Amino acid sequence: MSDDLRLLDEYLDEAFSGQERLSSADLQRGAIAADLPATALTRIDALPEGEYAQDEAAEALRTLDA
Repeated sequence: MSDDLRLLDEYLDEAFSGQERLSSADLQRGAIAADLPATALTRIDALPEGEYAQDEAAEALRTLDA
């Protein structure tokens, strides 16, 4: 697993703590606040609009070509 994907998994664990679903905008704001590296932010920015459960967000981030 690449470093970016590992960082994104850790970020998702924190972001979804106590949350069932988050919007792509919520994930983007949280990633900026978490000061993720630019390559990780690029992946999150590429998420299609909508709401995601943690497993859905993780799968979407893995399949993006960012």
